[in-house]
Amino acid sequence: MAKFALTLVIIGALNWLLVGLFEWDLVSALLGGDSHRESSGLSRIVYSLVGLCGIYCVRFYSVDRYSAR
Repeated sequence: MAKFALTLVIIGALNWLLVGLFEWDLVSALLGGDSHRESSGLSRIVYSLVGLCGIYCVRFYSVDRYSAR
């Protein structure tokens, strides 16, 4: 269940990265809807930072959550 949740978080973060960099919403494009988003410069920076954090979180797939005990 944790890997599934991590996967959804990463997909969401990568979607925000696309919105931040290209003003393009992948989820809306795939599931129907307006895939182009108009955003302010500051919001695009925040979206991009969230997306970069999602890329960083990919490393948590290899972390054994019980090894810290």
